Amino acid sequence: MAKKLYCGNLAYHTTEATLSQLFGAIGEVVSVSLITDRMSGRSKGFAFVEMAENEAAQRAIAELNGKQVDGRAISVAEARPPRERDQRDSWSGGGGGERRRRY
Repeated sequence: MAKKLYCGNLAYHTTEATLSQLFGAIGEVVSVSLITDRMSGRSKGFAFVEMAENEAAQRAIAELNGKQVDGRAISVAEARPPRERDQRDSWSGGGGGERRRRY
């Protein structure tokens, strides 16, 4: 069963290919998703790596957590499930307060 890992404290120039190669040395990588800023396209400094096998994921956490990659000590942990968002969290209606009417 596939296991998703969180990989944080990445250098801004770290690529998906770098992560795929790094985690691929430990086990089969299903996917790598480097999180980027919508506006600038620049990396936000973290990614999610999905490993094919649970054992490989546990080895990746043990071997890669704290390892120096592109000049930074990365953190690797099991990814938490995404939190549920209610309607107030969305861009469409949130903002903290009532909307003003325009006349």
